[in-house]
Amino acid sequence: MLRAAFLPTLLLPVTTPAASAPPPSLNPLLAPSTLAFAYPPFDRIRDEHFGVAFEQGMAEQRREVEAILSASAAPTFANTLVALERSGETLSRARSVFFNLAGAHGNDRTRALERQLAPRLAAHADAIRLDPRLFARVDRLFADRAQLGLDPESLRLLEKSHADLVRSGARLAELEKARLRALNAEISSLQTTFTQNVLKEVNASLVWVDRAEDLDGLTPAEVAAAAELARAEGRPGAWALRLLNTSGQPELASLRNRALRERIHQASLARGSRGGEFDNLVVVSRLARLRAERARLLGYPNHATYALEDQTARTPQAVNRLLADLGPAAVANARREAAAMQAIIDREGGGFTLAAWDWPFYGEKERRERFAFDEAELKPYLEAERVLRDGVFFAAEKLFGLTFRARPDLPVYEETVRAYEILDADGRPLAAFLLDLYARPSKRGGAWMNSYVDQSRLLGSRAVVGNHLNVNRPVAGEPTLLTFDQVVTLFHEFGHALHGLFSAVEYPRFSGTKVPRDFVEFPSQVYEMWATWPEVLRHYARHHRTGEPLPEALVGKVIAAGKFHQGYRTTEYLAAAVLDQAWHQLAPEEVPGPEGVLAFEAAVLRRAGLDFAPVPPRYRTPYFSHIFSSGYSAGYYSYLWAEVLDADAVEWFRANGGFTRANGDRLRRTVLSRGGSADAMQLYRDFRGAEPELRPLLQRRGLEPRAEPAR
Repeated sequence: MLRAAFLPTLLLPVTTPAASAPPPSLNPLLAPSTLAFAYPPFDRIRDEHFGVAFEQGMAEQRREVEAILSASAAPTFANTLVALERSGETLSRARSVFFNLAGAHGNDRTRALERQLAPRLAAHADAIRLDPRLFARVDRLFADRAQLGLDPESLRLLEKSHADLVRSGARLAELEKARLRALNAEISSLQTTFTQNVLKEVNASLVWVDRAEDLDGLTPAEVAAAAELARAEGRPGAWALRLLNTSGQPELASLRNRALRERIHQASLARGSRGGEFDNLVVVSRLARLRAERARLLGYPNHATYALEDQTARTPQAVNRLLADLGPAAVANARREAAAMQAIIDREGGGFTLAAWDWPFYGEKERRERFAFDEAELKPYLEAERVLRDGVFFAAEKLFGLTFRARPDLPVYEETVRAYEILDADGRPLAAFLLDLYARPSKRGGAWMNSYVDQSRLLGSRAVVGNHLNVNRPVAGEPTLLTFDQVVTLFHEFGHALHGLFSAVEYPRFSGTKVPRDFVEFPSQVYEMWATWPEVLRHYARHHRTGEPLPEALVGKVIAAGKFHQGYRTTEYLAAAVLDQAWHQLAPEEVPGPEGVLAFEAAVLRRAGLDFAPVPPRYRTPYFSHIFSSGYSAGYYSYLWAEVLDADAVEWFRANGGFTRANGDRLRRTVLSRGGSADAMQLYRDFRGAEPELRPLLQRRGLEPRAEPAR
């Protein structure tokens, strides 16, 4: 996709609600930042700056693109493709800051502007991509590409730009282009509506508790945090629990009150489907239908076929095979796991059948029985600052020679966000990094990496990237203690960050994580391995009060427990991935109306053999933000697809000396620095020296075929 686009002048100006525009000289978004790495001047940026910056940014790019397209000179690589890569600098700067802040620290004003901008920016992009003059120039260069003498990255830019234009509708007739513009505008608006509905409902859907004894099982710090949240919401003397964006909720593993567990779980699963202002059923139905219609207009049978053409998987059939091959074994494992927990319930005289809201609680009981530890024992050894400094950063120091320097002088957009300067192995400044750890009402759920500044040799820019998590902030004076899953997430997101930080490409089109969706998770998932690598684990896992290391016996148990309940984890993931494919493999006329959304979901899971009640999908349709509001539509399978590469790469590391600088430098040279400048699978083969194998993934998830007992 081109990094920016062209907008017709007939559209009305962008306005920031309830704000007057400041003079251009006072708007920090209208010129490159003078801070190190062109780091955004968050302390000077105000909500009212964005509308002006978007308006001016689009106007600037209109002029830049028009100059390219109206030039009398014959098209060349420099005056067309390179010029397009250089265009839209102000717009790109405004977009990166605005949309990153809208997700990390939004408010009513930014959300209103986001809704207004969605169709505007879609139209802006379409006006470039659908301009026949642009396609004529790129098509001519594409036809002559063998004679242009381009270096490999430049040739790839030409080929990908040509493919992007074709996939964007450049060959359609004018009436078809008009319909495509309307589809893109409405799709963009619906995606924004979906995102905002999910966030607003999470903030509004507190689970209230009136009796302290009902919170039995939570730690004193967790109970205090729930009381503080209730006070902040105007109900002192009560307790409030905030829902995360996944189906499962962390409190379910600890709470002894079964009725409260059920209430939390049912509230989680009902999100987006209860009617009222947050209901997403209409949005889902309309969005799926419009995506399918757009795909048909572009010559594809459905949205999944269109989306996957540009991924390493290539076809829905390949994705369907992967999901179908793993599904039966995953569910069989989950049923065995459920039977083991039912045995615990029966032994204790519970008198009930295991339900979804019981699984995390009895899973922890079984974990304690099998491995003689529970999460509560681990958390005192997983203090966030030490995990970051002596775990995540330590691994990067040993593997790549990096040095991390806190930069409290660099401004941040929220008081708990922290900024760092990263020095390369030769001591030269490499990039800037932000860490945004804590959950808050202004922040969307989940964990993610984003880029504030993309690296590009053409533009002379170095990377500024951020990692965002949603860890509950402790009460004042208490340490931030992580679950082990949160530790792994911290490593995972930093793997994404390294993909952006190490980028060393010429063109912004290929910078950092601008790779196929089903490859982008590979660097992040492979970095997870260092969370449990003995040398790294022992370095960061120390008691937050005494400094004592995690007991050696407990280290062994943590590693041994790695396959624990993989049936559950794989089944909940596969259920969501299958739902994604089902929604996006529909023709327009096959998409159910709003009243049929949940019935369609149930039928899909039943046909796939994934309708196992104790294991709900990781995301249900009405709050499945990955596929209805971000770039993972028809792409949620990517985590599993990338895990094939990840598991295979872990085997390579183990066979080649493991945690060494030479191995880190190899990964950086062959994959992390290359971004999207070469075919993703070729980059993997360059690193691995061979094609990936499926066996390591099956072993990791406990999905290898079981030998039949002798008869």
